[in-house]
Amino acid sequence: MSPTPERARKHALTTTPGGALGRPRVHLRIADSTNDRARELAIAGAPHGTLVTAAEQRAGRGRQGRRWSAPPGSALLMSLVLREPPALLPLIAALAVCDVAGEDALIKWPNDVVLARDERLAKLAGILAEGRPQERWAVLGIGLNVAVAIDELPAELRETAATLARAPSEIEPTLARLLDALARRLADPSQATLSAWRKRDALRGRAVRWSDGAGRAEGIDGDGRLVVALAGGGRATLDAGEVHLERVV
Repeated sequence: MSPTPERARKHALTTTPGGALGRPRVHLRIADSTNDRARELAIAGAPHGTLVTAAEQRAGRGRQGRRWSAPPGSALLMSLVLREPPALLPLIAALAVCDVAGEDALIKWPNDVVLARDERLAKLAGILAEGRPQERWAVLGIGLNVAVAIDELPAELRETAATLARAPSEIEPTLARLLDALARRLADPSQATLSAWRKRDALRGRAVRWSDGAGRAEGIDGDGRLVVALAGGGRATLDAGEVHLERVV
């Protein structure tokens, strides 16, 4: 009996030599972008689990080219090379960050980890998955505000950012816990991932707006797409690549 694709992928990740997450590791004092460096390593043939970290990024970025900003030595800045990545990788990564951040952490679709602050959703972590599907690899970038002091951020970010408010010495232990959480979440079947994600959904029931429509978020479907009840009736299903959530009220 042939294994299912999902079972085969899990077997490959657990049996490939050097397949443990976080090994080998490249740590940079300053990087333009850990994702860019990890992409270079992936193209050069770096094994599954290769990790790039940095104490500071000069050109860190999130989805749709947004800049990721954090004072030096205050955030966990990392990118992983993953071979045979699962389709739900951004959702899996967000859940792993929540596992580390605690029970108050929520996920703003598609993959920002946030904390609720009154009516606001303050961003604690950003996730950016990039890769070459045809070559069956991805780079998973995560920026997590471990020891960020909010008053040290640019003024325009202070109202929208959150932090774990831990000491800088906690960045390395947090990295270790996050790698463990990622390994566990990567082994979960898709239905378990979707179920766990829905319990952390920060947008469900909220009014949302994107480039050419508006409605109320109703969760995600089986492919991780956002389901929205439209203001004029009916429903829309949105992919992360085509939607920009301009407002949450």
